[in-house]
Amino acid sequence: MQTVRMTTAQALVKFLNQQYVEFDGKQQKFVKGIFTIFGHGNVVGLGQALEEDAGELEVYQGRNEQGMANAAMAFAKQKHRKQIMVCTSSVGPGSANMITSAATASANHIPVLLLPGDVFATRQPDPVLQQIEQTHDLSISTNDAFRAVSKYWDRVNRPEQLMTAMIQAMRVLTNPADTGAVTICLPQDVQGEAWDFPSYFFQKRVHRIERRLPTKASLADAIKMIKKKKKPIMICGGGVRYAEAAEEFKQFAETFRIPFGETQAGKSAIESSHLYNLGGIGVTGNLAANIIAKEADLVIGIGTRFTDFTTASKQLFQNKEVEFLNINISEFHANKLDALKVIADAKETLLALIDELQSIEYQSSYTVEITDAKEAWETELARLHNIRFTGQGFTPEVEGHFDENLNEYVDALGTELTQTTVIGQINTLIDEDAIIVGAAGSLPGDLQRMWASRKPNTYHMEYGYSCMGYEVAGALGVKIAEPSKEVYAMVGDGSYQMLHSELVTSLQENKKINVLLFDNSGFGCINNLQMGNGMGSFGTEFRYRNQETCKLDGAIMKIDFAASAAGYGVKTYRVTSIEQLQEALKDAKKQTVSTLIDIKVLPKTMTNGYDSWWHVGVAEVSKSQSVQAAYESKVSNLQQARSY
Repeated sequence: MQTVRMTTAQALVKFLNQQYVEFDGKQQKFVKGIFTIFGHGNVVGLGQALEEDAGELEVYQGRNEQGMANAAMAFAKQKHRKQIMVCTSSVGPGSANMITSAATASANHIPVLLLPGDVFATRQPDPVLQQIEQTHDLSISTNDAFRAVSKYWDRVNRPEQLMTAMIQAMRVLTNPADTGAVTICLPQDVQGEAWDFPSYFFQKRVHRIERRLPTKASLADAIKMIKKKKKPIMICGGGVRYAEAAEEFKQFAETFRIPFGETQAGKSAIESSHLYNLGGIGVTGNLAANIIAKEADLVIGIGTRFTDFTTASKQLFQNKEVEFLNINISEFHANKLDALKVIADAKETLLALIDELQSIEYQSSYTVEITDAKEAWETELARLHNIRFTGQGFTPEVEGHFDENLNEYVDALGTELTQTTVIGQINTLIDEDAIIVGAAGSLPGDLQRMWASRKPNTYHMEYGYSCMGYEVAGALGVKIAEPSKEVYAMVGDGSYQMLHSELVTSLQENKKINVLLFDNSGFGCINNLQMGNGMGSFGTEFRYRNQETCKLDGAIMKIDFAASAAGYGVKTYRVTSIEQLQEALKDAKKQTVSTLIDIKVLPKTMTNGYDSWWHVGVAEVSKSQSVQAAYESKVSNLQQARSY
C-alpha cells in the first residue's frame, strides 16, 4: 500500500482539495476556501499546513469567529448548497463563538464545515490555556457544546481517525435531506502529529447529489388527494431553490391555476410579479397570501419546514376540510401536520404530478379570488410606500403603544422617515439583480411582505434561526458567491450593534457590500411584541439610564453609525430624508469599497400583521389587566389552532 507521511492538518488540507460535487451532470469543486482566525489552538497545526500548501483553497482572514462562520453559511446558501466554505478557530472562546453559527446553519439545513481547535489529546499540559476543566469528566471541552447544534460531530484524537471523520463529514455535508453544520474538533497536538496516510485517501472524490424519485404509490396518493380539492394553495419553500425546481414549480401553478405563498427561504425562487405568486405567507406574510390560505382546502408544501411563522402557529389554515400534502426530500419535515408525504426531489415530483394531473384535466376552482386578493394587497402596498409623518395626529402602522412619543424620536434622530416608505424607495432604486440580505428584527417581516423580487435568487433571508448579527457577515458571504452583483445588507441598529465585524473583512478582500442600516434606536420588533401583549415598553428602547428613576427611561440614545463605519474606511452616508436616501443609493452604486447608509427611521412605522397570529408565552397570571387580556386572546386563538 502506497502511503504519504503527513501531519494530520496537512492531510486534512490535501483531502479538502480533492472533494467535488456533481448535480444534474455538472461537476465542481465542493470546498472553495477557508475562513481563519488563528490562535494557539490552530496556528502551528492547521495554520502551518495552509501556509505550506493550501492547494486551491482560498484562505480568508475573519474578524470574529461567529461572523466568519455566518459568512460561510451565507456563501453556501447562495450557492444552493453546492459549494461550501470551511472555518477554523482556536480553542476555547474562539471555538465557542462559532456555536451560534453552527446552530444557524443546522436550523437552515445549510452545509458548513467547522474545524475548532481543541485541548491536548495527551493531556500532558492540562489545563492548557483556555481549557475548561470539568471535574466529573476530563474528556469534555468547550467543543462538546457543538454536539447539540451540529448535524455531525467528531473529535480526531489520533491522526488515523481523520479518515473516517472526514468521510462521514462529507456524507452529511452533501446530503440534502440532513445537511447542516458539521464540526470536526482538532486537538492542537494531534494537528501536528504525523502518520503514514494511504494514498487512496487523497483520491478525487465526487459526491453525486442525486434527485430522489417519488414512488408510484406516493404519487398515486397525491393525485387522489389533489383531484378532489377545489381550492389548493402551494407553499414555495427553500427546497424549491436548493433543488433548482423553480421552472417546474411555475409550470405546476400555471397549468392547474394554483396560487402560492412564499416562505422567507423560498422567496425569489420565482419573481414576485408572477400571476399566481401571492407573496409572503404566515406571521410575516401579506394580506393576499393569508386570505387565500384561510380558505384553502389543500396545502401543498414544497421544500418547507412549516415553521410557526409559515403556519401562523398552526392557526392560519381555517378551512374545516383542509388537508396537507408535503413534498420534501427530508422524511422528518414531510411528516409534519399529519400530511400525506411524498419524500422525494421537488423537481422530479412536480414533473410527475404535472403529467398525471394533465391526463385527468385537473383545474382548481378559483374564479376571481386570486385576482381580488392580489389587487387588495397592491392597494395596501401602494399606501405603505407613501406614508409620511404628519406630526400631531399621525397614526403609525403599529399604533397605540407610544404614539405620543414619536415627536421625541423626531427630535432625537432628526428624521421624519417611515420604515415602509424607505423600503419602497430602496426596492425601486437598486438594480433588479441586486441581492438583499437579512435575518432579524422588524425588517424580515417588512421585506417578506413588501419586497418585490424582480430577478430569481435575489432575496437572501436567514430566518430559520433569525440570527441577529448575520446580516453584514451574510452579505460578505453572498458577495464572495456572487462577485458581479451588488449586495445589500438590510439591518437594524440592534442587529448591527451585535455583530458587524466582517465589514472590515469586506474591505480587506475588496468585496464591496452595501450596509443599509435602519436606526430607530431600539429593538423595535420586540418592543412591538411586548407592548402588543399587554406589557409596557421595557428594556427594548435604546435610552440612557435615568438617574432619578434608576431605570432605562431617560433620553433617547443618538448614535452616529456613519461616523463609526467611516473609521474603518467604509464610504458612509447619513440619511434623514427621501432625497438624501435617493442620492446616497445612487452614489453608493458608483463606489468600489463597501458602503454604509445610516438611515434614521421612526419607530412603529414598520408593517404590522395581516390576518395572522403568533403563539408566544404570555403570562397566565399578572397584575396588569392588559396582560390578562393578552392571555385571554392567546387562549382564544389557540382554540382555533391545530394541537400539533
